Amino acid sequence: MAKSVPPEYRPIHKWAEEDRPREKMLTKGSEALSNAELIAILLGSGTKGISAVDLAREILNAVNNDLHELGRRSIHELMQFKGMGEAKALVVAAALELGRRRQVADLRENPQMACSRDVYNYIGPMLADLHHEEFWVLMLNIRNEIVRSECISRGGMNSTTVDVRIVFQKALMAHATRIIAVHNHPSGNLKPTQPDIELTHRLYEAGQALQIPLLDHIIVSRRGYFSFADEGLLVKT
Repeated sequence: MAKSVPPEYRPIHKWAEEDRPREKMLTKGSEALSNAELIAILLGSGTKGISAVDLAREILNAVNNDLHELGRRSIHELMQFKGMGEAKALVVAAALELGRRRQVADLRENPQMACSRDVYNYIGPMLADLHHEEFWVLMLNIRNEIVRSECISRGGMNSTTVDVRIVFQKALMAHATRIIAVHNHPSGNLKPTQPDIELTHRLYEAGQALQIPLLDHIIVSRRGYFSFADEGLLVKT
């Protein structure tokens, strides 16, 4: 027997025109829409007994309204929601990936890095949602402006291998006068591992020898960041 449609349910096409996500975006702009309404536009339609907006709210509730967590969900995980077929899951995943790539594109600019928070704001959101580790180097000029940022290595869920020689080869090629190292912890744990500490000390010592000092090593995750410089851990004691 087919399930009855809840009496309070109304499909979006029966809503007041100014309340429909698409019309609302056209008249008021994307900034006026909630996250659920934006996702509903991506979905295009809901399923029997549930509108696209309600389906979007259900998805957001499952990730505690955390878009970073939503960005970590796989196609298969998105398809577990009733009404989320492969096509809709692909559209949502593609939109989230475009957002991540936009953040990567923003790295082409050269803002000034005055503190660890600047570094986190600059690159943290792009790395925090990854399911694997990546190690990046921000190469700076004498004014601490980024002249180049580059991913040096990609690894698995728990580690990635970094060649100190390649790090400083890249820095020399970019004519950098100082560097900042950044990598992510997919687990969410911000505590540096022993290999993290050892790598930091090797980078610091090599930077001193080459007169391209390591200013900081930042670990990022969806929970925030850890700064070796802020904690006084750059130098081996």
